Amino acid sequence: MLTVSTINVNGLRAAAKKGYLEWLAATAADVVCLQEVRAEPGQLSEEVRSPEGWHVAHAYPSEAKGRNGVAVLTRVAPEAVRIGFGVPEFEHSGRYVEVELADVVVASLYLPSGDVGTPRQDEKDRFMAAFLPYLVELREKAAADGREVLVCGDWNIAHRAEDLKAWKTNQKSSGFLPSERAWMDRVFGEARYVDVVRALHPDVAGPYTWWSYRGKAFDNDSGWRIDLHVATESLARTARTAVVERAATYAERWSDHAPVTVVYGD
Repeated sequence: MLTVSTINVNGLRAAAKKGYLEWLAATAADVVCLQEVRAEPGQLSEEVRSPEGWHVAHAYPSEAKGRNGVAVLTRVAPEAVRIGFGVPEFEHSGRYVEVELADVVVASLYLPSGDVGTPRQDEKDRFMAAFLPYLVELREKAAADGREVLVCGDWNIAHRAEDLKAWKTNQKSSGFLPSERAWMDRVFGEARYVDVVRALHPDVAGPYTWWSYRGKAFDNDSGWRIDLHVATESLARTARTAVVERAATYAERWSDHAPVTVVYGD
């Protein structure tokens, strides 16, 4: 049995003041993947940087201070840690970290959000082009070592119309562009990965994982499903339950995203 949660914390220092630490203390997860940490370890308090009972692998950006940042927290010490995926442009961008456990590689990913018509979209396109072959390489290497792969995180792409409430008005928006959705097709096709939550809930809207702080998006459940568990096929088949831990009320949110928790086990 392995329980894994992923959550974009939207700034770990802010989240810690609003409920993240309480959530972490209560979670049954064996592994927690964080994105958009937005802090170097030295900027975090001891209880946030090194929470009791957890081993933390942290990747923060060397240049874009106050942005990005990912981490993986594990109950047991990882056998190995890797930051980045071998592409110089993104090696120190705080967007990818992976840990090797006994029989699975778990990674935390914060894929660029993009912005159509700007250099940010160009960066996103370059990231996707570089990351897809790495996913194939990672799957093959892990298989040779007798491990499965699980890449959790904020993928910043809604793959299908069911993955966002306002899909009709977002067809020219970054995060739902035809080219981005086609790239996700390749992740789930030629790279041979599985969208675990969608596999467990094939015919439902959502469940959404991100809601804008603006307007009534949260209250109206006008969200996007962009926080994903993307697993190798054998691991995905063992997924038993998948839950989006949506806050009961707007006031109880400690991020604009919600944790996505999956229980794996034969």
